[in-house]
Amino acid sequence: MIRYSLKCSADHSFDSWFQSASAYETLAGAGHVACPVCGVTKVEKALMAPRVAQSEVALSVPQTEMEKAMAELRRKVEENSEYVGVNFVAEARKMHEGAVPERSIYGEARPEEAMRLLQDGVPVAPLPFMPARKTN
Repeated sequence: MIRYSLKCSADHSFDSWFQSASAYETLAGAGHVACPVCGVTKVEKALMAPRVAQSEVALSVPQTEMEKAMAELRRKVEENSEYVGVNFVAEARKMHEGAVPERSIYGEARPEEAMRLLQDGVPVAPLPFMPARKTN
């Protein structure tokens, strides 16, 4: 695993972990690395200082106010919505067309699919976090 300091074209700085340097290049080249603040996918590696000491802070525990707010948002979404996974686009479209009852859902969609939903008047919004994949 490798951690990169990144910066988006809107000048927001953030860190992210990748399996390898080539994994970052592949994901960034395909537009799959997005700024957690504004969602822009034009992201570049920022200058980084080498890490000398290992931190004892648990990565699963929110540290900053922004991390705490994101954790709370995630908790509320997961608590009050149904995870539909990769079926998100189809479910959102069915609800919009009245084929199924409306309910709060969240899941996964490629950027171009989400744009088509918006262009068709289907009210969707990106989440600032990746959904936790649920297993049976």
